[in-house]
Amino acid sequence: FIQRFTLILLVVVVALVSCSKEEVSLSSTPTISLLSIAPKVVQEFSDSLVLTIAYEDGDGDLGGVHPDSVNLFITDSRIGIVYGFRIQELVPGGAEVPIKGTFKVVLKGLFRVTDTATSETVSFEIYAKDKAGNRSNTVVSEEIRVTE
Repeated sequence: FIQRFTLILLVVVVALVSCSKEEVSLSSTPTISLLSIAPKVVQEFSDSLVLTIAYEDGDGDLGGVHPDSVNLFITDSRIGIVYGFRIQELVPGGAEVPIKGTFKVVLKGLFRVTDTATSETVSFEIYAKDKAGNRSNTVVSEEIRVTE
């Protein structure tokens, strides 16, 4: 009887443990990753470059309410020009909830830095800041070719 009871108890405990949901906690510091960047070749001044970025933020304060807020930064590796963009408010009303998602950014008007070659390559460093001023990790894009 005791062996049977122990076996049943063990099966119940294993079933309960295996069915429990493990809550994943996200950091209040945002993290980003670059999912894609396209096209791989752009003609200067005319083609646009589209970056698809994934984000996670444990307290949901990534993004800004004000239209003139800048919270996403993309740096041109060739000459250090920093392009600033606004990530729109992702959680309305200031609720503190974990968030995950993706957004797209369009870079227009890329140009060659030197006119001695018909094309050159560029990569970009990308990071975001949340409302509390926490800076995300920095991701580096693959190289893109800019042609005349």
